[in-house]
Amino acid sequence: MLENGKLYIGTSRNPDDSLNKPEYLELKFGNRHGIVTGATGTGKTVTLQVLAESFSNAGVPVFCADIKGDLSGIAAMGEAKDWVSKRAEQIGFNDFAFQEFPVIFWDLYGEKGHRVRTTIAEMGPLLLSRLMDASEAQEGVLNIAFKIADQGGLPLMDLKDLQALLNYMGEHATELSNQFGLISKSSVGSLQRGLLVLEQQGAEHFFGEPALKISDIMRTTNDGRGAVSVLAADKLMMNPRLYATFLLWLLSELFEELPEVGDPDKPKLVFFFDEAHLLFNDAPKVLTERVEQVVRLIRSKGVGVYFVTQNPLDVPETILAQLGNRVQHALRAYTPREQKAVKTAADTFRPNPAFDCATAITTLGTGEALVSTLQDKGIPSMVERTLVRPPSGRVGPLSDSERQAVINVSPVAGLYDKDIDRESAYEILTERARKAAEAEAAKRAAEEQANQSGSNDSAAGRWTLPGFGNDSQDEAPRSTSKNGSNGTRRSSGYQRETVIEAAMKSAARSVATSVGRALVRGILGSLRR
Repeated sequence: MLENGKLYIGTSRNPDDSLNKPEYLELKFGNRHGIVTGATGTGKTVTLQVLAESFSNAGVPVFCADIKGDLSGIAAMGEAKDWVSKRAEQIGFNDFAFQEFPVIFWDLYGEKGHRVRTTIAEMGPLLLSRLMDASEAQEGVLNIAFKIADQGGLPLMDLKDLQALLNYMGEHATELSNQFGLISKSSVGSLQRGLLVLEQQGAEHFFGEPALKISDIMRTTNDGRGAVSVLAADKLMMNPRLYATFLLWLLSELFEELPEVGDPDKPKLVFFFDEAHLLFNDAPKVLTERVEQVVRLIRSKGVGVYFVTQNPLDVPETILAQLGNRVQHALRAYTPREQKAVKTAADTFRPNPAFDCATAITTLGTGEALVSTLQDKGIPSMVERTLVRPPSGRVGPLSDSERQAVINVSPVAGLYDKDIDRESAYEILTERARKAAEAEAAKRAAEEQANQSGSNDSAAGRWTLPGFGNDSQDEAPRSTSKNGSNGTRRSSGYQRETVIEAAMKSAARSVATSVGRALVRGILGSLRR
């Protein structure tokens, strides 16, 4: 039943419940993307596990998010449960065998797997704006922040780097606005508050170094199987915006870093986006366009993207049209929206005259799905009502000790466990602020010293009125010039007079001269007599 170059999904059956034929997904069309939809409890997670196991055995690395912890069991050998054995027998799966798969566990918080980080710079202003739920004006300021960082040699690694840069922009808003455009202090303040919210939600665990290397989620084992990277997302789902933004960032990194390969014989990586509706909820148009661009073009990089969600209406029509491989589990049709979803799902399939697709969607049993995949020349196959094969790995979560044992022998053990905090925008701006503060303090000290020195010179340089009875100290001694004439040059220690003091001194000398002359005349007159 297993065929080279094809992934066995299950066996379809006729309306009379007789088995029809095995249903396959051809590896060469694995990068043409796909979708797995269905209501809660209809078997989506098991189908995701079946596809992940099949790609791994074909040598294709897989990345998927584990929302409830159930998917972690893929790392352990399957168990002989009644429903597993019954389904394998029912569909004639004679090649079925239990198996464990090479798994690498990841966790943004570092609790249930290896730490996953990226830098603020790698995230970029568009995704960061989405993560912060920024307005258009705030997004503009954030774009300016990244421009300033690029031009100023300010690496943006973690939240404190961006916080420091925003503080700098707020303090220098006027001069920066003249160069880069309006920088509103209110927008800067809103972004700063947004960063605090992200920090409280645990986003500081996500931003920093060492950043995740794309090559570490594209590993293969020595026996040729693809590694299955499982992201622990049970805690991450408490912040759905962070979850969706992280997965979109990872897709964008794959798109930007991987080379063009055209149409390979099998994908380079298959990416499962569980709870895909979170990506598009309240998403601005520019973000939806970005997702559409990535999905459309990443196929040529050899990456297949598979959206997993409850309702096909969760995915925009422009993206839904690009998903060639489809697995539709049961949907309920009680409300008008649910009825619309059923019709939408039915219309996306190539019709099968043997049954009504819309009616079949509402009557599918657990583990049963409508399946249509791309066949020769990329043409969708006629939709078939299919019993999905049982997974070979364990269905259900690993225990904590089992998970830790897998983490300990992981090929990336020790690579991402310790934080690295190298010099970046925060340290550079802090050092610049320190030097500026020291320079300002030195300038103020120099000014104060100059003012003090000038005050002392003014007080010591005033001319004083000579003291009576001590004229010998107040009058400057006359010096003799080189030619023998009496000079009038004052000694270096002689003090200058103020204008008032000079006037008073002159008046005193005039009085003394007049009195002296009167005394002389009186004495001479008495002698004549």
